[in-house]
Amino acid sequence: MSLPEGHYATVDGLRVHFHSLGDGPAVVFLHGSGPGASGYSNFIGNAEVLAAAGFRCVLVDNLGYGRSDKPDRDYGMDFIAAGTLAVLDACGIDRATLVGNSHGGAQAMWLALNHPQRVERLVLMAPGGLEDRDTYMSMRGIRSMMRCIYGPEGITLAGMKKVFEKQVVDPACVPEGVIEARYALAMTQPTRVFRTLAVPNLAERLPDIHVPTLGLWGADDLFCPVSGAERLARGIPNCRVTTFSQCGHWVMVEKRQDFDRLLLDFLTHG
Repeated sequence: MSLPEGHYATVDGLRVHFHSLGDGPAVVFLHGSGPGASGYSNFIGNAEVLAAAGFRCVLVDNLGYGRSDKPDRDYGMDFIAAGTLAVLDACGIDRATLVGNSHGGAQAMWLALNHPQRVERLVLMAPGGLEDRDTYMSMRGIRSMMRCIYGPEGITLAGMKKVFEKQVVDPACVPEGVIEARYALAMTQPTRVFRTLAVPNLAERLPDIHVPTLGLWGADDLFCPVSGAERLARGIPNCRVTTFSQCGHWVMVEKRQDFDRLLLDFLTHG
């Protein structure tokens, strides 16, 4: 799998890359923070299903990721979210459902809190932003990713494969070529992207999220603790959360058919 070139939006002179599929109500996909991540590699299979069902699917590459620009600066949430808002503006989307996993889930919540007029619904797969940094740093998957990024040899294909062994319960579910494609993209990323990526703890602000929210979590997640599922259910006033057995951090890949069915039901019936 390679990352095909799509479209670009511009914010403060920087290009933000995205793909757009289908027509209809807007669904914007926000990827996680792992090396080589992109909207396409995380969500293309799901987006194709939604596009066929009558939705406009926009897959964003965060600044610092995919084909988007990777400037030598700090990657705080406000900086990355500004790129997503630029994509919405470029697409003429006033209001959208945001679908985010991991860091993308944290970004989706941040946008719902700080730009509520742009957010119709939230779909959150094991989102970050629900714990303090030390809690995430203690997770086996995060520790593996840090070793991959900052090890003496730098990011290697073998190191990326070790990270993905912890990303999912069954590595066979990862589409062929995804790890190799992400490794190629990781070679273009300055380490400052990972070193300065700042995710605020939004747990205390969850009651201020008033849009309908669907939460999805794998019971065997090694990156974001599954206790966050209950935190979502108790914190967001209008929220439904489903936890999957035999599933790690990538619900949309490991439980793809279930994810697509639940997402379509949520978008269609609320």
